[in-house]
Amino acid sequence: MLLSSGQHLTYCTNIHPGKDWATTFQALKENVPAIKQQVYPHREFGIGLRLSNLASTGLLNDGELAIFKDWLKKENLYVFTLNGFPYGEFHGTRVKDRVHHPDWTTPERLQYTIRLFDILDALIPEGVEGGISTSPISYRHWFNQEELEAVFNKACQNLTKVVVHLKGIEDRTGKYLHLDIEPEPDGLLQNNQDVLDFYENYAYPIIGSQLEAELGIGSDEAKKLINRYLNLCYDACHYALAFEDPVLSFRTLKEAGIRIGKVQLSSALLARFTGKSNEAVWQSLEKFREPVYLHQVTALEENQVVVYPDLDPVLDKKPAHKELRAHFHVPLFLENFGALQTAQEHLVMVIDQLVGQGLTNHLEIETYTWDVFPESMKNSLTDTVVQEFNWVMRNLGYDE
Repeated sequence: MLLSSGQHLTYCTNIHPGKDWATTFQALKENVPAIKQQVYPHREFGIGLRLSNLASTGLLNDGELAIFKDWLKKENLYVFTLNGFPYGEFHGTRVKDRVHHPDWTTPERLQYTIRLFDILDALIPEGVEGGISTSPISYRHWFNQEELEAVFNKACQNLTKVVVHLKGIEDRTGKYLHLDIEPEPDGLLQNNQDVLDFYENYAYPIIGSQLEAELGIGSDEAKKLINRYLNLCYDACHYALAFEDPVLSFRTLKEAGIRIGKVQLSSALLARFTGKSNEAVWQSLEKFREPVYLHQVTALEENQVVVYPDLDPVLDKKPAHKELRAHFHVPLFLENFGALQTAQEHLVMVIDQLVGQGLTNHLEIETYTWDVFPESMKNSLTDTVVQEFNWVMRNLGYDE
């Protein structure tokens, strides 16, 4: 939905099943019109489309793309952003660190992403910019320190091809599309400093030199192309886990010339230990142990962020911290879950920065973990998404 601020607001459809195109399309038909009817019934409603690799190939077969475009028009819907982070199955099976596979060192990740951009090029309305969020290069625990240089070099070779492809689309059609790299805990990019280091140490020198050679341009022009087509996806949950002040984060990125292509509106799970009810906190946190998704946990100790790779080792060992933050996306409108809290305060600070700042044109609600919420905490999926929209609109200063 297009807000009066010029920003597009949607929710990410990775909350729905999406193994292949048939499954994805069926889930869209069953859910999106019903949500639109309650949130934005009389105007065009944007979709934050998630396509697996298999779904993306299916959408390009046997006239399916034309059928999908006809359905979008009939339902008064449009697509402006895609989630290109999870490559494979994302529901009902163990995902964990496989969400990063294949990573940006592989031809599979490159081919998948290029295919998604070609789909977005075909779907996006005239005059609307489009973006695709993607993984933070790779997963930190797959490599030792000595291997990282080669990993970043190979990733930059593939990202160069994306920049060239996006420039080609814009030159031919006038459509501006961008790749939005999404930092998260234990990704090779997991906070603002990692992002700044990546651009300075790898993107500008490596991608820049390749663009200069391939396109016959100077270094200043190459840097402009990198900043135009390689953006950041700021996931509020992930940045809350990094214990980063949104005001400072956004200011630092802007000063560095790094554009925010998309803000994902998400909230993390918090566990605070006061000494009085610690056992109740651990019991509440135990309810969120589940085998599907990766739930990194962070703590701040002496101005250093400690990262645990998942909830399981934290629940098993119960390390002594005053506060733990878990990568478990929870409904935006909730401040607490029984003895636990949420990172809603951080999210409100993010939203405050979005009002009148011109930080990004793309806002996406992303609470994909609905399937694995503790059963006692579940409402209907449609009602939950509608509540999230209403909460976001209120905090952006709009009436419901």
